[in-house]
Amino acid sequence: MTESDFIPSENYKVLTQGSVTYQSPSNIALVKYWGKHGEQLPQNPSISFTLSNCHTTTTLSYKKATSATGEIEFDVLLDGKSEPDFKPKIAKFFERIEKYIPFVKEYSYVIDTANSFPHSSGIASSASGMSALALCLMEIERQSNPDMTPAYFLQKASFLARLGSGSACRSLDGPLVVWGNHNEISNSSDIFGTSYNSNVHDNFKNYQDTILLVDKGEKQVSSTVGHGLMHGHAFAKARFSQAHDNLSELMRVFEAGDVDAFIKLVESEALTLHAMMMTSHPYFILMKPKTLEIINEIWDYRQQTGSKVCFTLDAGANVHVLYPENEKHSVQDFIATKLSKFCQNGHYINDFVGNGAKKL
Repeated sequence: MTESDFIPSENYKVLTQGSVTYQSPSNIALVKYWGKHGEQLPQNPSISFTLSNCHTTTTLSYKKATSATGEIEFDVLLDGKSEPDFKPKIAKFFERIEKYIPFVKEYSYVIDTANSFPHSSGIASSASGMSALALCLMEIERQSNPDMTPAYFLQKASFLARLGSGSACRSLDGPLVVWGNHNEISNSSDIFGTSYNSNVHDNFKNYQDTILLVDKGEKQVSSTVGHGLMHGHAFAKARFSQAHDNLSELMRVFEAGDVDAFIKLVESEALTLHAMMMTSHPYFILMKPKTLEIINEIWDYRQQTGSKVCFTLDAGANVHVLYPENEKHSVQDFIATKLSKFCQNGHYINDFVGNGAKKL
């Protein structure tokens, strides 16, 4: 598939008005994407676990537009309250998708959205939010074109979500989604996410992820800015090559069920992501002191108990604690007794790997 395959050729029946609701989860990358080119294209491939409890629910209400300005009219609500700060990003999204969704200017919209987790806290709210919005728009297109296949619907929704937020293209499906061309993954693509369909050992089924909310405030540097700093980064070329190699290695790890190798690779990827931030120009640090304390506690616990618990990080201070389902009770007890004290107000979210978005 190419970008041109998502430009409709037929005339659509324009609906008068309506509303549609989708719930879309966040995701946590195991091999990280950091750096992009062109229009929201990744510099390296990535793979992520799709989450379940960390999700965004979006209702898109639409009616025929009455404005003659040619600009798309929309309001954005977060938890029922007007959220004008979201409008510039969504306006840019509408601008990017216009040639792929020809009816987008036919309507005015109300985007009513709610997160099950704190916004801008390193749980990729843009991934769940933009994927939910893309699915709502695709549902309108599907109602206008009932012959659309489910496969096309999913691919185009992922393609559109990417134009809003790169990692959003990995939130529609699950439990593992790849984004970015990789020579060992036949269905991989730079323009949309695809479900990882190679062999995955039972050791990695129903994996658990507890997100420790170290800092629920706004990040000091946005991911968009951080990605931009990879242009001209002294270590960028080596990092992009490393990500390809690590994804190849992770494929072998998944097939063999080698949890120890999984731990080493995933933790290394997390620390490499933050190393790229700390060595960019300008440099920045998103980890907090308590982030480091949590990492050391996890390492000590693993050494003392032989547990298969590990951590990963997104572009923020929060820590994702990953562990097999058979350790759920022991690790969650460890989190409650030892790690929760490092969380802001003791808050953390117990989550697990899921299967993607759903229509409500």
